[in-house]
Amino acid sequence: MTSTSTNLEAWTSPEARQRLYRRSLAVVVVSQVFGGAGLAAGVTVGALLAQQMLGGAGVAGLPAALFTLGSALAAFSVGRLTQHSGRRLGLAAGFLAGAAGAVGIVVAAVLDNPVLLFVSLFLYGSGTATNLQARYAGTDLAPEQSRGTAVSIAMVSTTFGSVAGPNSVELLGDVAVSFGIPALAGPFLLAAVAFGLAALFLLVFLRPDPFQVARALALHDATARADAIASAGTAVPESTVTEPSNRGVVVGATVMVVTQIAMVAIMTMTPVHMREHHHSLGDVGFVIGMHIGAMFLPSLVSGPLVDRVGRLPMAAASGVTLLCAGLVSALAPGDSLGLLTLALVLLGLGWNLGLISGTTLIVDSTPLATRARTQGAVDVLIALAGAGGGAASGLVVAASSYATLSLAGGFLALLLLPVVTWSRQARPPVQAA
Repeated sequence: MTSTSTNLEAWTSPEARQRLYRRSLAVVVVSQVFGGAGLAAGVTVGALLAQQMLGGAGVAGLPAALFTLGSALAAFSVGRLTQHSGRRLGLAAGFLAGAAGAVGIVVAAVLDNPVLLFVSLFLYGSGTATNLQARYAGTDLAPEQSRGTAVSIAMVSTTFGSVAGPNSVELLGDVAVSFGIPALAGPFLLAAVAFGLAALFLLVFLRPDPFQVARALALHDATARADAIASAGTAVPESTVTEPSNRGVVVGATVMVVTQIAMVAIMTMTPVHMREHHHSLGDVGFVIGMHIGAMFLPSLVSGPLVDRVGRLPMAAASGVTLLCAGLVSALAPGDSLGLLTLALVLLGLGWNLGLISGTTLIVDSTPLATRARTQGAVDVLIALAGAGGGAASGLVVAASSYATLSLAGGFLALLLLPVVTWSRQARPPVQAA
């Protein structure tokens, strides 16, 4: 905090804050392009790799469960490190751990070592968690009325890498085979490089650290207000003191947890379902690429809508969209590439609406003194929810069917409607940044 405190006067004007906000957001955007390419590997071929190495649909959900469990630990660690040392070190450390995990997965595939595969998948989850945590970096210096838009800009940049990754599955598989590596491990080669580049870019360019600057500016502004009141000889009005809103945190966390369970469960088993109906790896890559694109690209519109229409209406829209995704996925014939694509696009869109509205509720409801720790704790819940959804998805399909899984995920999302209704009964106060 020494350098931050020393240069604080340079950032106190509204114009300087806006310039720093835009610069920090630009750095986050570039890192998210790399991070998106890294996270796509696990989504696209993780289940297929586990099925190839271990056999049976029942184990196909294990990769999603393992790397989301790993992302839970990473979310907690990155949140704590960010609160103590800033976004730059927190995010860079998470991406480096994800890169190491991706390398381990490749080695495990070459050696046909399931134990190493499980450990590496757990570590690979650090990259996926960090890529998600980076969305908060965009809000550190964002004006209160633009927080949803800030989250959306950080997220939409993930699209470029995350869509390219799944659509390069066959090419990456050919490259891997040329080096004596199993084809399904090819995308993890890309993940290792992508996560590493994201970490390097953040370490070099995310200066000054936006979280540390935001915290210093908040302290500066509070001190200035107190000095102004003291010099005027008046007491601080009780109404100007706001407490953190537990209700806002609970609602934001619930929205993101429910959407994560529904999305991960259906998404995890879709590649397995498609392969059982004789779709090619190219078809799988296309559907997952469209799904990931729908997870992030709509942020161009959904972020501003969260700011203008409101956090809660967009959370409700998320639940309805996920229900539609579950219905289409359940009713689509297994050989219908078009309907499966539509279902996965709706699934990604519903997740997007839930994540942006939920994230913005969390930022609105937490003070900077505890914000990064709270964000990390909430993302732990999200990761654990994803792990549960991923692990249960294979078991549900093995015991019943992909259609049953899809319907269960869709109807689960309807829980968001009573949550939104409960929240409207006592709207939480917005915290000053």
